[in-house]
Amino acid sequence: MSSTGDKVKGMANEAAGNVKQGVGKVTGSDKMRAEGVVQEKKGEAQQAVGKAKDAIKKGVDKA
Repeated sequence: MSSTGDKVKGMANEAAGNVKQGVGKVTGSDKMRAEGVVQEKKGEAQQAVGKAKDAIKKGVDKA
């Protein structure tokens, strides 16, 4: 997957995770809140992968 694709998927997962956390808080569902935290962290990791790919590509382009 491209760096842009990783970053976009990461942002989507992070946003969905935040929504799940909010729904979990409103409904009192600890399970939903936990799922939201996990999904948010997954999104953050995906974005980090995308940024790392960008950094590597920029380093290779300079060489």
